[in-house]
Amino acid sequence: MLTEKVDYYINEDGNFVFTEHYHLQRGYCCKNVCKHCPWKFKREKKADRPNN
Repeated sequence: MLTEKVDYYINEDGNFVFTEHYHLQRGYCCKNVCKHCPWKFKREKKADRPNN
C-alpha cells in the first residue's frame, strides 16, 4: 500500500509524483526519466542545461 508524502505526492497539476523512497523500494529503474529517480536515468546536470 502506498503512503502519501512517503511514496508519492500530488503536484500542483494534480499528478502523482513518486518519491526516491518509492523508487528505491521498487528496486529498479523504469527508464521513464522520473523526477526523483535515484539512478539519475538520463537526467541533465544543471551545468549542461541551455540557458533560456
